[in-house]
Amino acid sequence: MTAVQNAPHTHPQPAHPTTPEWVKDAVFYQIFPDRFARSGRVNGLNLQPWGDTPEFNRYMGGDLWGVIERLDHIQSLGVNAIYFCPVFQSASNHRYHTHDYFQVDPMLGGNAALRALIDEAHGRGMRVVLDGVFNHSSRGFFQFNDLLEQGQDSAYRDWFHPEGWPLHAYNDEKPAGYAAWWGNRALPKFNTDNPAVRDFLWEVAEYWTRFGIDGWRLDVPNEIDDDSFWQEFRRRVKAVNADAYIVGEIWGDAHRWLRGDQFDAVMNYHFTRPCLAFFGARTLDHPMNERSGTGRVDPVDAPAFAARMTEVARMYHPEIVAAQLNLLDSHDTARFITAVGGDATAYRLATIFQMTYPGAPCIYYGDEIGLPGGPDPDCRRAFPWNDSEWDIDTLELTRKLTAARHASRPLQRGDFEVLHAEGESLLYARCHEGRCAYVALNCAQEPARVPLRGVEAGRYRDVLSGQTYELTEGAELEIAARGGVVLVWAGQG
Repeated sequence: MTAVQNAPHTHPQPAHPTTPEWVKDAVFYQIFPDRFARSGRVNGLNLQPWGDTPEFNRYMGGDLWGVIERLDHIQSLGVNAIYFCPVFQSASNHRYHTHDYFQVDPMLGGNAALRALIDEAHGRGMRVVLDGVFNHSSRGFFQFNDLLEQGQDSAYRDWFHPEGWPLHAYNDEKPAGYAAWWGNRALPKFNTDNPAVRDFLWEVAEYWTRFGIDGWRLDVPNEIDDDSFWQEFRRRVKAVNADAYIVGEIWGDAHRWLRGDQFDAVMNYHFTRPCLAFFGARTLDHPMNERSGTGRVDPVDAPAFAARMTEVARMYHPEIVAAQLNLLDSHDTARFITAVGGDATAYRLATIFQMTYPGAPCIYYGDEIGLPGGPDPDCRRAFPWNDSEWDIDTLELTRKLTAARHASRPLQRGDFEVLHAEGESLLYARCHEGRCAYVALNCAQEPARVPLRGVEAGRYRDVLSGQTYELTEGAELEIAARGGVVLVWAGQG
């Protein structure tokens, strides 16, 4: 792939970053539209039976009308923001091959379905974030199709990176003749040095922000290696909606993009890997993870986990940390429960941590009911709407945790301080404006006694069991095997 030269900064960086206030209190739900819910309103399609083994090239027919019909379920999870994988017209079930950036895919219900979804979601106090694929388009994108038809004479030749003629968009036995994402000739890379391309992509971002979406998740934004592009992207989006959330898919260090002049946050894979390593330490499926987006993960104990998560909580400016999208898995990785060998207790422990850690937790659709799945495409299974197939214990835990998070400012906004980490047990505090919540986790196969050093004495309620505890400095708290407590203030003793 031809790299775009890094352009100089064109906007002064702010003294300190600012991020949307609503994100700090959000619980996200990620939906892969083709696999979440089929409404039956979009007919005449050649579809896989719902729930069949996912295939790379086949559709199951989930649509946005189906999402609207299932908003009660989503809202019951305590979710107040939905992030959608791409919804624009495309010739792929994942829709990262964009054909038309101004049209929602007809298979998903078209623009009318997105309009209805946004209105219904907003009426419930829920935000909607869309996936923006701006690094590359598809062979079906009109301007690239013109290039294929007209060759060197195409009016859109400078929209892309032609490297030789003729182009071979479909013949894998010959060089493609143009730069494409990771060499995938189905995904021709935009020439974002071209002012016309830049304006086109910025206009797409403005259009849908005016339409009413609440933010953008940016696909592989590091591959548009140009700070000025993303600075102008932010300026234009925020001019339409100052509260719009801009979150980038950056898997490694993201300081470059998180200085306050480009993104609000990133998908926090620095959160994901340590959670696999600690909560799944006993059951990690190493071959599975090596084939997955997370790569190989080696087990860690509580002290190593505590040190790493303290580092992650301080990696960026506190305003950025509070807006990070904290995920246990995604459409690009094996599902957490499968990555840890099917151990539901590991997923539940990780979910307790996810819902009580700084940043915005993101539930990947189906995780809340125990949906398994290996690497792509298996991680993109159809949601099983027959509740006899659901893990009800995990579902109820998720609802308790999100309700507790929404009810507790320390759990939403508090800082993160580890008070104890030894063996397989952990105790940490989330403190905000003079009040603290405490979380104790035990990954061992037997009960553990956790010393209460550094806690504020008083009466606390465990939001998971409803049990009340009197905490005193120097006492010990017994935590069940593979269990945890989330303690919120309930008054003086």
